[in-house]
Amino acid sequence: MTEEWLPTLKTDTPQEGYELAMKLARKAVGLTQPDPEIRKMLRPTYANNADSLTFASQVVAIHFQTVAAANNYWN
Repeated sequence: MTEEWLPTLKTDTPQEGYELAMKLARKAVGLTQPDPEIRKMLRPTYANNADSLTFASQVVAIHFQTVAAANNYWN
């Protein structure tokens, strides 16, 4: 059984929702490439690439859309 790290998408504020979106993006990277040494080796490549950084922001934005919808857009 895997550790439960995402008990809910509900957050109290949009800022907490954005922080959750960031966590979702980071978690996806860790699950996709579970070896921390490989992630460390690859980081300089994408950290200095404008397209990679833009794509990372896009992933967070997509996760934020999901979290916002789950929270009824904090209405």
